[in-house]
Amino acid sequence: MRIKHVLHLLGVFFLIASTAQLLFAQPSPKREVRGVWIATIGNIDWPTVATGTNVEKQKQELIQILDQHKKSGMNTILFQIRPAADAFYGRGREGWSRYLTGKQGKAPEPFYDPLDFIIAECHKRGMELHAWINPYRASTTLNPNHFSEDHITKKKPEWFFTYAGKKLFNPGIPEVRQYIIDVIMDVVSNYDIDGVHFDDYFYPYPDSRNTAIPDRLTFGQYSNNFSNIEDWRRNNVDVLIHDLGVAIKAKKPYVKYGVSPFGIWDNKDANRDGSNTHGLSGYRTLFADGVKWIKEGWIDYINPQIYFPFQNRAAAYEILVEWWQHHTYGRHFYIGHGAYRVNEQKPGWTDRSQIPRQIRFLREQQNVQGSIFFSSKSLTDNLAGLQDSLQRNLYKTSALPPTMPWIDSIPPNAPFGLQLRSSENTKLNHLVWQKPDRASDGQSAYGYIVYRFKEGDQPDLSNSKNIIHISYNEDDLQFDDSDLDINQQYYYMVTALDRMKNESEPSNIRSTQKTHLYSTNQEVTRQQ
Repeated sequence: MRIKHVLHLLGVFFLIASTAQLLFAQPSPKREVRGVWIATIGNIDWPTVATGTNVEKQKQELIQILDQHKKSGMNTILFQIRPAADAFYGRGREGWSRYLTGKQGKAPEPFYDPLDFIIAECHKRGMELHAWINPYRASTTLNPNHFSEDHITKKKPEWFFTYAGKKLFNPGIPEVRQYIIDVIMDVVSNYDIDGVHFDDYFYPYPDSRNTAIPDRLTFGQYSNNFSNIEDWRRNNVDVLIHDLGVAIKAKKPYVKYGVSPFGIWDNKDANRDGSNTHGLSGYRTLFADGVKWIKEGWIDYINPQIYFPFQNRAAAYEILVEWWQHHTYGRHFYIGHGAYRVNEQKPGWTDRSQIPRQIRFLREQQNVQGSIFFSSKSLTDNLAGLQDSLQRNLYKTSALPPTMPWIDSIPPNAPFGLQLRSSENTKLNHLVWQKPDRASDGQSAYGYIVYRFKEGDQPDLSNSKNIIHISYNEDDLQFDDSDLDINQQYYYMVTALDRMKNESEPSNIRSTQKTHLYSTNQEVTRQQ
C-alpha cells in the first residue's frame, strides 16, 4: 500500500509539473521573428466572402486581423500579394486579383491599394510587412471566366504548361524567369515593403496519378548543357532565386529576402546529407534546393514548413529542427508551424499543447530565430486555444526581429531631448523626443522603442517586458502611456531603430517623480 501511495503521489507531482510548464510563461527573448501568413488565395484569410467587394468592410476586417495579431505578440506579417499571376496591389504589370474584387482585372471601387494600406497599418503597429509571392502559379482553375482578357496566360500562352487543373509558368524558359523578376521588382521599387517572401510552390506537387511534368520539349530547347532533366529543373529554380536576390539588393539592400520551402530538404535514405525522415523531398520532387540558396548567401532567411508533430514516424519535428540548424550558414532560420493542423485527430495533434511545446523547444536551440504560423485564421479563430497561449504566455511581451549584420550592423544614434508631461489626474503620461542625428552610415531613425520602468528598478533594456511601444515611423516622435497605476512612479527611456532593426543607445531618462529626474549616467543594462 505504501508503494502504491508513493507512486500515486509521484504521478500527481509529474502532472502538476507538466501543467505548470504550460501555465507559466517561459522567458521571452527580446528578439525573435513572430510571423503569420495572411493567405488571400481562395479568400482563405482575407478578404472573406462576408466583406464581398465592400472596400470599407475589407479595410475594417484587415485592421481587426492586424489588431488581433498585434495583441498576440506578432511582429511580422507575410501578406499574399500575388496568388495566381494577379495582384493585390495597383502599381505593377499584372491585373487585379479576382479574390479581391470578384473579377480578375477589376480594380476596387472606390479605389484603394491594399498593399499600401497594409504596409501603413503594419508599420504603425511596429510590425514588418513581407510581400508573399507565388512565382510560378498562374491560375488555380482552367475556367475561362476566371481569366481577364489581358492575363499573361492569354498574352504569352507558350510560357505555360497545364498540370493538375492549373496553369503554371514554365521555369525552364529564360523569358519566364525574367518576367517573374520584373513583376517582383515592380513591388520592390514601388512599395515600402520590408521583405520579399516565396512559399514552397516551385515545380508542382505531384497529382494523384503522379503525372509527369510536361516540360521535356522545353528541356530539349533550353537544356543549357544539362543532360539530366532533374538537375536542369533545379538549376532553373536556382537561377531565379539568385537573379532575383541580386536585383532586390541592388535596388533596396535593406529588403529582406526569404523562402519557405517544404519542411524536408531530402531524406537520408536517398541522400547521405539528408535528414532522418521518410517523406516528400523538396529537393527531388519540387526541385527546390533551399540548402544551396542559404549556403551561397542568396537569401537572408530560410523558413521550412515543419508542419509535423514531435515524434512523427515519417518526419519528426525535433529531427527536422535539429537538421536545419546545421544548414543555416550564418543566415536566419525560422520554423513554419502548421497552426491549421492543431485540431486534427491524428497522432501528435491530439495533444493540444503541440505547438506551444514546439515554440518552447525552438527557443532552447542555438540557431533558430523564430516562428511563422500558417495561417492567420487558425490563430484568430483561436484553434485549440493557440492564440490564447501566445497572447497570455509565450508572446506576452513584445519582441523585435533579429538583426541581420550581413546587411547592416551599424546602429543609429540615440534620440534626445526626451520630455515627460503627466496629466492632472495622473492617468496619462505624454512623452515627446527629438529625432537623432544621422549615424556613420548616413541613417537616422526608422522607428522607436519606448521603455518604461517602475521607480527604483534597474533600467534593463534587455528584458522585453519593459517595452511598452514599438513604432516603425521616423516621424512618430511622441507617445501617450495610459496603462498606468496612479499610485506608482515610472521612468522612461526611448531608443531608435534603423531599417534593419539595429537599436541605438537610450535617450535621456525622464521620471514621473517631479522631485527627482534620473541621471542619464545611470547604468543601463542593454542587449542587442
